[in-house]
Amino acid sequence: MAGRNPRWGAKRIRGELLKLGIRVCKRTIQRYMRRTSPRGDGQSWSTFLRNHVTWACDFVQTFDIRFREVFVLFFLDLRRRTILHAAVTYAPTDEWCAQQARNATMDRVPQVVVCDHDAKLGARFAGVFSSSGVRVVRTAIRAPDMNAFAERFASTLRREVLDHVLTLSGLLLPGLRPVSWSPATRSPETLTALPLVDRMPRLP
Repeated sequence: MAGRNPRWGAKRIRGELLKLGIRVCKRTIQRYMRRTSPRGDGQSWSTFLRNHVTWACDFVQTFDIRFREVFVLFFLDLRRRTILHAAVTYAPTDEWCAQQARNATMDRVPQVVVCDHDAKLGARFAGVFSSSGVRVVRTAIRAPDMNAFAERFASTLRREVLDHVLTLSGLLLPGLRPVSWSPATRSPETLTALPLVDRMPRLP
């Protein structure tokens, strides 16, 4: 019954069995349903990444020497684990994020962009990608695991860079531009061999 009717739950199946005169505990039905449950739609996450150009974007929050909030918006290529674009501001707005989306898509355009429900990534931000035929996928509320690669990079950036750098001004943060990142290559043995940041000319 579970195989032919994937939308039926254990309660519905138990009711159908009672009609046939078969008395079975609900937990027993759930145990057998787990054994026979199908494996999604047949496409794994790794297969999806191979078939699509997927980006993820998120904010990293830090503070300057005057304890003012500084926001770093970055775009991450999930296939290559490379930071494609990063920008810094003190007052992020939907219009500012939309401009950063235009800057990030000047030379290349993804097929899918994964982001959260942050109000700063609003209608104008999504409209920039939608006008280029890009699908914007919003993660569920309070579900950081749905954008795990971006969250992992943000924590790595804080732990290995921002926690050791005293920022005089948010405008100086582009001087510490992330180049590439991968969990597989960030083992303790390679932390000193693989630089996380690339020194760029500082803004005036």
